[in-house]
Amino acid sequence: MNALILALPVLAALCAAFALLFALARRIDNYGIVDIGWSYAFGAAALAFEALGPGWIVRRVLIGSMVVLWSARLGTHLLIRIAAHHPREDGRYRQLRHDWQSEFKFKMAGFFQLQAASVVLLSVPFMAPAFNAVPALGPLEWAGAALWLLAIAGEALSDAQLAAFKGDPSTAGKVCDRGLWRLSRHPNYFFEWLIWVAYFVFACGSPWGWLGILSPAIILTLLLRVTGIPITEEQLLRSKGEAYRAYQRTTSVFVPWIPRRSP
Repeated sequence: MNALILALPVLAALCAAFALLFALARRIDNYGIVDIGWSYAFGAAALAFEALGPGWIVRRVLIGSMVVLWSARLGTHLLIRIAAHHPREDGRYRQLRHDWQSEFKFKMAGFFQLQAASVVLLSVPFMAPAFNAVPALGPLEWAGAALWLLAIAGEALSDAQLAAFKGDPSTAGKVCDRGLWRLSRHPNYFFEWLIWVAYFVFACGSPWGWLGILSPAIILTLLLRVTGIPITEEQLLRSKGEAYRAYQRTTSVFVPWIPRRSP
C-alpha cells in the first residue's frame, strides 16, 4: 500500500463527514462548527494512516498519539467555546455572510469540502512515518516529539490564560495582556504553528518526510495573511478601539518577545 492509495479513501470519508457537518451547520444556523470538525478530523485521519500504514508500530503509535492528543485538545477547546456563544456565530463567519450574501450557503458548502481536502494535504507529516519500517527512532523524531511537548503546553497555557481573563468580570472590555499575552498578541497562534513545525521535524526522520514542510508553511501563511491574525485583529480593533491600538504598539504580533516601551 502506498501513500496515495491510503489517502484517497481517507479523503472520501472526510468529504462525507464534512457534508454531514454542513447539514448540521445549516440546521443550527452556525457555520462556526466547521472549526470543531476540522480540528477533530486530524485525529481521525492520523488514526487511519497509522493503523493502516506498514511502518514500525512504535513510530506509528508515537506520531498517531501526538496528533490525536493535539486534535482532541483543540477540538474540545473550540467545542466548549462555540457552544458557550451559540447561537452567536464567530465573527469570521458573520463577515463571510456579509461578503457572500445570496451565495453564502452555496459557497459555504464548498468551503466545508475544502476543509476536508486541507486535512489530507496537511497530514503529509503523519503519512511519511506510517511507511517507515526502520525499527528505531532517530534524532529528528526525538527532537520533533520534544518540540511538540513544548508547543502543545504553550498553546494550552495561552488558551487557559485568555479564558481566565475573559471570565474575570473586572477585565470586561479590556485587552488581555497577561502571561504569554504580554509577550505576543497571538501566542495561541504561534504555538499552534510550532506544533506543525514539530510534526515536520518528526517526519524528516522518514523517507520523503521533507515534503511535510508544506504543512507548517501553509499554516503560517493562513495565520499571518489569511484567516488568522488579519481577521482577528480587525475584530479586536472594532471592539477594543484605542486600547488595542496601544497594545499593538508595544506587543509582538506573533513570536513571543519582550514588550516594547510605549512611544
